[in-house]
Amino acid sequence: MGSETALPKWASEPCMMGIDEAGRGPVLGPMVYGCLYCARSYHNTLSTLNFADSKTLKEEKREELFENLKADESIGWAVDVIDPWELSAKMLKKNKINLNEISHDSAIGLITRVLNMGVLLTEVYVDTVGDAEKYRIKLSERFPAVKFVVAKKADSLYPVVSGASIVAKVTRDRALRDWVLVETAENMHRNFGSGYPGDPVTKSWLQHHKHSVFGFPTLVRFSWGTCTAYSKDIVEVLWEADKVEEDGSTNRNGKRQLKLSSVGFIESKRKSEEIESSGKGRCKFFQARKLEQLTQF
Repeated sequence: MGSETALPKWASEPCMMGIDEAGRGPVLGPMVYGCLYCARSYHNTLSTLNFADSKTLKEEKREELFENLKADESIGWAVDVIDPWELSAKMLKKNKINLNEISHDSAIGLITRVLNMGVLLTEVYVDTVGDAEKYRIKLSERFPAVKFVVAKKADSLYPVVSGASIVAKVTRDRALRDWVLVETAENMHRNFGSGYPGDPVTKSWLQHHKHSVFGFPTLVRFSWGTCTAYSKDIVEVLWEADKVEEDGSTNRNGKRQLKLSSVGFIESKRKSEEIESSGKGRCKFFQARKLEQLTQF
């Protein structure tokens, strides 16, 4: 999603880019990374467009500014929408990817996308995630031909980042507003509040939209610690795994049992991972699909 049409003439001039995110903290909905780019010669004009940190603007003003920048032929923009289930899957996988790494990868992806379009990026301004200097070095090593400025509150310091902030925030707001709850449980509704963990409306929505077996709707980032408090009433699940070795860890049917807790396998998970990595366990293709070898039908 973005202004990825025919490359404008100004894109062959030295260009600058700003990058910012929206929705890093909420327990509901996607996290969105947005970028805005333009010719460096357009910087003075950009400063007059009243862009500001999107958090300081009312929704109506953000929407107005977003439509203005979309109509401005001297500005390009792009977004990366990271869905809640993708965030949780990455944060809970065996080789976990933390939120900072996900954020860095998203920013790198936006820079790569714009460079691959043929835009002559020479300067990029980024609202920091984690240590600003380490982040700057990481980006500079990846893109040595580009000058990077990484700073806290960059969305209030540099108009090009303020514009990116508006792109990201409006895109996330619209994604939440248009979100379709695909789950078919009864009494589901969209009155979920701001989506932030401390919002009483969001807390109430989480409480009334948990399922004892299937957990939360796909709108929810179930890896967030906020969700743990709502997992007390979940159904205990026992997964059977093929017998691997005679060490007393199997039950009478020759199966080992792995207990699923609210946030993953408890205790025996580590043993299971060791077995998988040693090559003694079943192929992950069969494990993931819960397929078993049958001796009779």
